[in-house]
Amino acid sequence: MKVILLMAMTADGLIAKNSMQPVDWTGKADKHYFVRITKKAGVMIMGSKTFDTIGKVLPDRKNIVMTRDKKRQSKDPDLIFTDQTPGQILADLTLQGFTSVTLIGGSVVNTLFIKEHLIDEIHITIVPLFFGKGLTLFSETLDIPLDLMDVKKISKTHVLFKYRVIKGQV
Repeated sequence: MKVILLMAMTADGLIAKNSMQPVDWTGKADKHYFVRITKKAGVMIMGSKTFDTIGKVLPDRKNIVMTRDKKRQSKDPDLIFTDQTPGQILADLTLQGFTSVTLIGGSVVNTLFIKEHLIDEIHITIVPLFFGKGLTLFSETLDIPLDLMDVKKISKTHVLFKYRVIKGQV
């Protein structure tokens, strides 16, 4: 199972001002890339705060929301609330025939996956903004080596970096 961490980040390295900030600051180019990659994978995995900031099920892909709140449930087949571990989620998705997934945050969920060595690639769109203070890509101190796969200007102002996580050195 290929896991792609897909995030937009400000030029000062932040993914949001706070955990409830709507993702309305990333720009058209990032949104188009996000839709294309998440639909290609067919699955997005996120934390409950990320889901709440999006505010709805994103169509044409499975939305998996990691939460400890057992009261959160859904009748929509494309919206799954789960308290499973990252490994259990990926095992279930493999059994369902998926071969890749996108991880879309937040920082706590990103950290759960990276600590279990489950992230294969990290795609980061750099957005020309400074927040000064806010949330980082991960919620803990890490030392993760990366291999740069590609750098691409996706608009006049946005740059996309694609990294491969070097496993075995994490």
